[in-house]
Amino acid sequence: MELLVSPSSVEEARSALAADIIDVKKPSEGSLGANFPWVIHAIKELSDKPVSAAIGDYSFLPGGASQAAYGAASAGADYVKVGLKFDGAERAAELISSVAKAVHWQYPEKTVVIAAYADYERMGTISPMEMAPLVAENGADIAMIDTGIKDGKSLFDFMDESVLGEFTDLNRSLNQKTALAGSLKFDDLAPLRSINPEIIGVRGMVCGGDRSSVIREELVEKAMSLVR
Repeated sequence: MELLVSPSSVEEARSALAADIIDVKKPSEGSLGANFPWVIHAIKELSDKPVSAAIGDYSFLPGGASQAAYGAASAGADYVKVGLKFDGAERAAELISSVAKAVHWQYPEKTVVIAAYADYERMGTISPMEMAPLVAENGADIAMIDTGIKDGKSLFDFMDESVLGEFTDLNRSLNQKTALAGSLKFDDLAPLRSINPEIIGVRGMVCGGDRSSVIREELVEKAMSLVR
């Protein structure tokens, strides 16, 4: 299980370098808010750690999402991550395919991450279980669950350990990886180790509980020790 930490700036990224994956996002623009391409590039220059970049919580805009995905990959992201902020399997398949093609067209070695939301019912978006097989069928690499509305409710407020284990097992049966995130707390790391997804994503946890605050290096190191 690898730890992905999401800084919003180059300065924050310096405090996150103990993590396995450095994830570039702009929290003020949403759960998977996109940061600037020059920030992705600058963070990529900091170390040899893999860099992930969120490109946004997308409504059904496959053209826009594919251009953003290509831009993030071109700026240096090793992982390109998009959230499906809409419903419908056919539309999800089209956007996933478009984003995967945009990245793998020039960068076949890079990884495309597709996120659905644990709180999909209150958001009116596609469910993670419906999304997972579409990832495999349309050329992407990792199926992710996050929370879409950041109001203090966590992943485990919407999905229990059994459901998350089922999601992870489904992805393994499809030969793809699982990422889990969503206002996770230190107390959540024990059940996450039991579920054993390939990646867990955090921000608020390593900001002292407030995702709008700043990442603290000692909390990243604490999270890494508990993940290990």
